[in-house]
Amino acid sequence: MKFKALKGVHDILPPETYIWQHMEVVAKEVFRTYGYKEIRLPIIEPTDIFIRSIGETTDIVEKEMYTFQDKGGRSVTLRPEGTAPFVRAFIEHNLYNEPSPQKYYYIGPMFRYERPQAGRQRQFYQIAVEVLGTDDVKVDAEVISMLSIFFKKIGVKDIEIEVTSIGCGRCRPEYKVALKNFLKDKLNIFCDDCKRRYDINPLRILDCKVKTCIDAREGSPSVIEFLCKDCKVHFNDVRYYLRLLGIEHIINPNLVRGLDYYTRTTFEVKSPLLGAQNAVAAGGRYGSLVEEFGGPPVSGIGFAVGIERVIPLIKGLPSIWGGPDIFLCSLGKEAEEKSLLLAEQLRGEGLWVELGYDKSSLRSQMRRADRIGAKNVIVVGEDELKKQRVIIKNMKDKNEVEAAFDVKAIIKTI
Repeated sequence: MKFKALKGVHDILPPETYIWQHMEVVAKEVFRTYGYKEIRLPIIEPTDIFIRSIGETTDIVEKEMYTFQDKGGRSVTLRPEGTAPFVRAFIEHNLYNEPSPQKYYYIGPMFRYERPQAGRQRQFYQIAVEVLGTDDVKVDAEVISMLSIFFKKIGVKDIEIEVTSIGCGRCRPEYKVALKNFLKDKLNIFCDDCKRRYDINPLRILDCKVKTCIDAREGSPSVIEFLCKDCKVHFNDVRYYLRLLGIEHIINPNLVRGLDYYTRTTFEVKSPLLGAQNAVAAGGRYGSLVEEFGGPPVSGIGFAVGIERVIPLIKGLPSIWGGPDIFLCSLGKEAEEKSLLLAEQLRGEGLWVELGYDKSSLRSQMRRADRIGAKNVIVVGEDELKKQRVIIKNMKDKNEVEAAFDVKAIIKTI
């Protein structure tokens, strides 16, 4: 019997893993310059934290969560997103006692039972950041700017940043009334899920992906029109600081996040080079989530980058890692031993070194060196050992240079 991976999950193989590593390295470098620290969260959590934070009427909770009972009879869920687990850890470990604002990032898999398609899998990976402990609008702009810099540094330039405000607990109720009044005469057109959401949470209708629902809600009132004074000032200030930082952006009044905990600033990064699934990152501010989880009244903001969404945009770049710096071909037992010692010494200097194994012929070893993209080849045989000299062949231009049989001399020559 031949086993295959489950539907909606996939193996990540070289050379694509090099691009994943490149993204992760760049993310860590960029985040460090802004003072972010890494936190590593479990992939399994109590189900209640997602129901409470994401919202019972969201597609994620209603349809997409991988939820089951463990052997102790507890309901547990493979995390569908990272903010709720982060807030749980933030409160559990009293991280709010650290100097504010607290800045963290995490990288890892999330799980949602969705129809697999390009850029959307049932096990998918995110690079995410969270900031807690400040309402300062400069942080909103700074987070979006940091995200923009990350994309530039990984080589993705064709992006569009969309921003909006979805208000707060004071102004959103009025908007919900206006939205329901607009939708009520068209309710028979909507899908069954949207008909049910109409009374429970009409904002969820704006997040529905069914084509008839998308068409039916065309022309619906914008939440921006109903912002209270404080939310208007906050949104205008966010835009001011984005302009100050030179971050080009578009106001999308219909931008709705699929999670209930968002307030005020919300944003998405999209690529026109992708199809229908064109959002590569998204985030926003959450005002009361920490308090709802039993923590202090601190607000936060964050974003998540979908790694699988980004990969197609940078696959055309040259391999980040390339091939080995040196391939050592050895002929004879003594040469094999000397090559092994030399390889370890060169690796100690930070070079990627490969050896010709299995006592294969010189021709076979050269063929392997070429196949794996070695930059330089050194043949170690009887003559080289006698003379204590080696010939270093550059595999790109085919030039050959002689050097002493010595680590420092070889490094200086390549």
